[in-house]
Amino acid sequence: MTSAEKPPISPADLPLTYRAAGVDIDAGDALVERIKPLARRTMRPEVLGGIGGFGALFELGKHYREPVLVSGTDGVGTKLKLAFALDSHDGVGQDLVAMSVNDILVQGAEPLFFLDYFACGQLAVDTAARVVAGIARGCELAGCALIGGETAEMPGMYPPGEYDLAGFAVGVVEKSDIIDGRRIQPGDVLLGLASSGAHSNGYSLIRKIIEREAPDLQADFHGQPLAAALMAPTRIYVKPLLALLKSAPGVVKGMAHITGGGLVENVPRILPAGLCARMERTAWPLPALFAWLQAAGRVADAEMHRVFNCGIGMVVVVAPEHADAAAASLRVAGETVFRLGQIVPQAADGAATVVV
Repeated sequence: MTSAEKPPISPADLPLTYRAAGVDIDAGDALVERIKPLARRTMRPEVLGGIGGFGALFELGKHYREPVLVSGTDGVGTKLKLAFALDSHDGVGQDLVAMSVNDILVQGAEPLFFLDYFACGQLAVDTAARVVAGIARGCELAGCALIGGETAEMPGMYPPGEYDLAGFAVGVVEKSDIIDGRRIQPGDVLLGLASSGAHSNGYSLIRKIIEREAPDLQADFHGQPLAAALMAPTRIYVKPLLALLKSAPGVVKGMAHITGGGLVENVPRILPAGLCARMERTAWPLPALFAWLQAAGRVADAEMHRVFNCGIGMVVVVAPEHADAAAASLRVAGETVFRLGQIVPQAADGAATVVV
């Protein structure tokens, strides 16, 4: 080898970059620019600053006497597996928001702001933008600000094309207006607000049914593809219920968001000891999606009631003399309302919720 000749450069000797390691900073910057107008649509007057800072600033108004902050966090669960398989990413953002804002709503809290966490192995800007558009839509439906979030690109952590989501909501309620169920008593009425589908719960069982039965997910199912029925985003109940709380203070004694655990395990979370929520199975129609899931999976009634919402996404407890007016108010606000049953004394060694 002459002095003018140089040995070939080994790949091991090449300078490394973050992009070569699997993280595309430019893609992350592009996503931030895509989501800024989406976030702006959700802003509230109390928000100070905008997307992009190290922390999000929110000024709590001075019209509260004894403000109590209420927080909630959740994810979308294995419904995401169906989203990946079906390339259906437009509704899971609303699912994410709904899981948290509906939870804090049941204590009487008005959701103020929301933050999201989007984690992936390799950032696909178009997919992430579809997800965040759904998050922004959910925030608009809940009346809360999408105040910030985090996009984490972590090569090797997730399979190609997959991501995970988490969401965090903070709301506020006057201390004297907190709804905790302590005033619930025998004779009170259970009002059920219709769900939009399976929401974000029970999808491990749903996916097992699909795996075993192998249905055509694009086949017509009551006017839409079965896939669309399975992926329908979670209904957000915030504005109708806040309107009821404001127009009829003290009428609502308790609320239960029907999530994991279905009908029978969520309502007892708001009941005083010794009481039972007795629901009449004929009080509301079983939606077609749940009828199909039960038949295809040969799922027992008891299992349906402890896994799925079975068509009821929120349960509201009121005194019998207020039931008709409360139901009418919610219907005017766009909700489908059923009179499910009533509160009764709990039988010795009996369940705290029964569906008869």
